[in-house]
Amino acid sequence: MKGDRKVQRDGSVIVGSRASSCASGVSFESKTRMANAASHATPTTIINATSRLQIEAQEARTNKPNWGSQMILQDDYNFITAYEAAKNKAERDAVLEANNENGQAARTFVSLINNMAKEQNVRYVLALLDDMLQEDKERAEIFHDAARRQKKTSWRWFTQILQHKDNFIVNQMSSIIAKLACYGSALMDEDDLNSYFAFLQDQLKNQQDNEYMNTTARCLQMMLRIDQYRTPFVQQGGVQALMTALNEKTNFQLQYQLIFAIWCLTFNVKIARRAPSLGIISVLGDILAETSKEKVIRIILATFRNILEKAEEKEIVREAALQMVQCKTLKTLKLLDAKKFDDPDLEFLNEKLYLSVQDLSSFDEYVSEVKSGRLQWSPVHKSERFWRENAEKFNEKRFDMIKMLIRLLDSPDPLTLCVAAHDIGEYVRYYPRGKAFVEENNGKSAVMKLLAAEDPNVQYHALLAIQKLMVHNWEYLGKQLEKDTPESIVGK
Repeated sequence: MKGDRKVQRDGSVIVGSRASSCASGVSFESKTRMANAASHATPTTIINATSRLQIEAQEARTNKPNWGSQMILQDDYNFITAYEAAKNKAERDAVLEANNENGQAARTFVSLINNMAKEQNVRYVLALLDDMLQEDKERAEIFHDAARRQKKTSWRWFTQILQHKDNFIVNQMSSIIAKLACYGSALMDEDDLNSYFAFLQDQLKNQQDNEYMNTTARCLQMMLRIDQYRTPFVQQGGVQALMTALNEKTNFQLQYQLIFAIWCLTFNVKIARRAPSLGIISVLGDILAETSKEKVIRIILATFRNILEKAEEKEIVREAALQMVQCKTLKTLKLLDAKKFDDPDLEFLNEKLYLSVQDLSSFDEYVSEVKSGRLQWSPVHKSERFWRENAEKFNEKRFDMIKMLIRLLDSPDPLTLCVAAHDIGEYVRYYPRGKAFVEENNGKSAVMKLLAAEDPNVQYHALLAIQKLMVHNWEYLGKQLEKDTPESIVGK
C-alpha cells in the first residue's frame, strides 16, 4: 500500500515487505553526493533528455478527439470528458477519486489505449495518462488497485502496446510502464520485469535507428533506482548492453544518462563487487579521460567511489582500484586537481588509488589487467624477469589465469588478441609443462584461429605463440626468429 513505500538514503526505492537492508548505514556524505549527482536529473534535464518524446507529446495534446463521435462506452465517455474539463489538480483529483473505487478511471484509460483504431487518438490518451502520472506519482495506485481487484498486474494491460508500429506510442507507453513500476506500491513480477528489461535492451542495441534513445535511458534511470530491479537487470545481461551503448558514439547527455543508470546499479553491494569483472571500470575510465563535461565527470567519480565503498571485500576493492589506475584514472584526477575541480569524490579517489599502488607487485598489476578484459603492451608482458619469476603462478587456483587468457582470445579488440596470444606463448616458454593444459582447454586451437585474423599484427603474434606451443628448443627458435623475421614485423 502507499505507506509501505520507502525512499532509502542511497536514493533507491524499497517497496513493502521486500525492503532491502543493503542501503542501511549510508553516511551523510554519501547522501549529499547522491543529492548532488541527482540534481542533474531535474525536471528541466528530463525534458531535454527526452526532447523528441516531449515535442511529439506536446503535439499529441493538441489533437484532442471529439469523443461524441467515437465508438466508446458511455461510462468511458463520462469519465474522459469530466477529466478533461477539470481545470486544476484539485478538480482532477476529485474526478479520479469519484471514479477510482469502482475502477472506472483505470478501465477507461486501458480501454481507450487498447481499443481505439486511430493512432492520433491513442497518442493523445497516452500523453494525457503520462501527464496524469507526472502531476502526482500516487496516481499510479489507481491502476494497481484496479488490477488487484481483477487479480492481475497493471502492466499486463499495456505490455502488448510495446509491439505497436508507431514509435511515439511505443516509447510513450514504455515511459508510462516505468512510472507505474516505480511510482506505485506494487513491484513488477519476474515475468513482466524480464520482458520489459528485454525490450529496453533491444532499444539500447538499436542505437543508430532509435530516435528515442534518451527515453530508453530515462526509463532505466527510473527503474534502476529501485534495488529489487537491479539484480534481475544485471542477470539479464543489462550491464553489457549499457557498455555496448556507451562504446557507440553518443552525445554527452545520453552518455550521462547511461552512466547514471550504472551509478544506480553500484548502490547494490553484490553488483558493486562484480564491477571489476563486468568491464564497467575500463569503459568509464576511458570516458573520464576524454570528456570535458562536468556532469559526466561527476557521475563517473561518484560511480567509482561507490564501487570502492560498497564492494567492502579487501581483495575486490584492491582489484577495482588497480583497474582504475590502469585506466589512467590517477593521471586524470591529477589533471582535475590542477584545474581546481571541486568534488568531494575527487579527494577520496586520489587517496584510495594512491594507496592501492603502494607495494604493488608486477604480478598483482598483471592479474588486474587480465581481469579487466583489456590488455595493452605494458612492460610486464615483454619482461623476461617477469615470466621467469611468475610463470608458475599462472597455475594457481586451477590455472585460473590461463583460462582467462584463453577466453580473451575471443576478444573483439585486436590489441588484446595480440597480447593474449603473446602471453600464452610466453607462459609455455617458461613453463613447458603448461602446454598440455593449454591444449586441453582449447587454447591452442583458439590461437590457431587467429592465424586467419584480418589484422596482420594478430596473425604475427598468433604465429609466434603457435611456434612456442610446438617447439621445444627455445634458443634455436629465438635465433631463427631474429634471423628470419623482417624488421618491419618484429617491431610490431
